[in-house]
Amino acid sequence: MKRTTGFIKGRMALWLDSEAYAIDDDSETIDWIRCIPFGVVHLACLLAIFMPVNASLLWLCLFSYGLRMFAITGFYHRYFSHKAFQTHRVWQFVFALLGLTAVQRGPLWWAAHHRAHHQHSDTQDDVHSPRTRSLLWSHLGWFICNRHFKTDYDRVKDFARYPELRFLNRHDQLVPLLTGVLVFATGEWCYSYDPTLGIQGLNLLLWAFLIPTVLVWHATFSINSLAHLLGRRRFNT
Repeated sequence: MKRTTGFIKGRMALWLDSEAYAIDDDSETIDWIRCIPFGVVHLACLLAIFMPVNASLLWLCLFSYGLRMFAITGFYHRYFSHKAFQTHRVWQFVFALLGLTAVQRGPLWWAAHHRAHHQHSDTQDDVHSPRTRSLLWSHLGWFICNRHFKTDYDRVKDFARYPELRFLNRHDQLVPLLTGVLVFATGEWCYSYDPTLGIQGLNLLLWAFLIPTVLVWHATFSINSLAHLLGRRRFNT
């Protein structure tokens, strides 16, 4: 019983510290305990059925989606994965913070897997190819299993030498949690300032953070899954 309790606590500790519990399992077993927050965020979006919404909340939802999708494509993808441009160390840190608000793990974890994907694109060694595995696997199965949970720091030595990036990568849920608290507090302030705005803590958290998070998730996941099956290939490389 103690061993089981310790195992569960260790898995739950990964919610806040991705290196708190050593995962030696290299199998494709889904870690359901670690993935509970992922499921809860999806379920929380169902609150939209029961809560009032207005134009302001919908515009905030669109803005939140656009900003965080840009952070993933512009910073996690173009900067940390491909080094498509250079910047100052301070801005590099800011880029990592913005990317973390999209709740797609740390910048080093994301970049390491994306570099591996490009090295082995659509082959057996590709971590999320729908051409060698199932569509569901390429969409989300690959990152909810144990095999791909760890960060391969050897693939991102250029960025892993910065302690602040390693800290953010290890505690990748810290920024999303603080963002959620800030959004909720802002909603409560708006309600106390002017109730006629129709904005309060819970509905702002839902429309400006939770729903855009899920939209950004599946838009990004679809690039790994659907985008590798639809369309045509213009070049052989």
